[in-house]
Amino acid sequence: MKKISIVVPCFNEEENVVPMANAIREEFKKNLALYEYEIIFIDNDSKDNTRDLIRELCKNDRGIKGIFNAKNFGQFNSPYYGMLQSTGDATILMAADFQDPVEMIPKYVHAWEEGYKIVIGIKKSSQENKIMYHLRSLYYKTIKKLSEVEQIEHFTGFGLYDKAFINVMRQLDDPVPFLRGIVAELGFRRKEIPYEQPERRAGKTSNNLYRLYDAAMLSVTAYTKVGLRLATFAGIVLSGMSMIIAVVYLILKLLYWDRFPAGMAPILIGMLFLGSIQIFFIGLIGEYILTINQRVMKRPLVVEEERINFDE
Repeated sequence: MKKISIVVPCFNEEENVVPMANAIREEFKKNLALYEYEIIFIDNDSKDNTRDLIRELCKNDRGIKGIFNAKNFGQFNSPYYGMLQSTGDATILMAADFQDPVEMIPKYVHAWEEGYKIVIGIKKSSQENKIMYHLRSLYYKTIKKLSEVEQIEHFTGFGLYDKAFINVMRQLDDPVPFLRGIVAELGFRRKEIPYEQPERRAGKTSNNLYRLYDAAMLSVTAYTKVGLRLATFAGIVLSGMSMIIAVVYLILKLLYWDRFPAGMAPILIGMLFLGSIQIFFIGLIGEYILTINQRVMKRPLVVEEERINFDE
């Protein structure tokens, strides 16, 4: 009997973990009775009752496993690490808030049985805030144009991954993994299945502007050179313009010594403009350096505090 692993990252999801476990088990009972399931809840240091509920689920069902992180290791490391702990013939990653529909699981498995090593869900529409959805669309289109590596629009990581691809992930040794980029760059032949993203079932999302910015910067610094190239080209162009303006001012002053006051306004405007450009690109280069620094330190993806129902 083939085993399907379901990895569910959690952070303050006390209202969702039990319904999610029940929904997954019901889906296997109804549509995937010939498969064995393994449900892995990996908790990213929740502050509510999530861990107690996971312990109770694990106590009543050996097919449910729990990993409790020692602290919050971020929105990318924890799901990635959870996938590496799976033992199934295929692994499905999905959110605990029901925004990744449980009904998609049989579709993924059937496509996998057709021979696809990777089967992913693509959001064609969403019941989330319309402004946020359009901003995400703009981000995906922008990063797709900037990146030399193919980028997948409206792909959150929700999908099925064959054991062969999980083994590729284990060999990467990347302390700052970005699953969406890894799938696009290193993934096998894949099938994309569209779906509508429902609203969050319960609770409050942990995503905020900072987390969305963090995701955007990780994709930019990991899969594009445009920031550094733009800084170089902008420096060349602006320095050339500055030289031309300086020469023009010098000639006008020499020709019309008494009638051409240089004044302070052009100097201040030029200094403020060039200063703002420099600060912007120093910040952008700093983002690249931050990503390099995180990779060089080679820290572990996750430090576990406890794991349940894993055979030693």
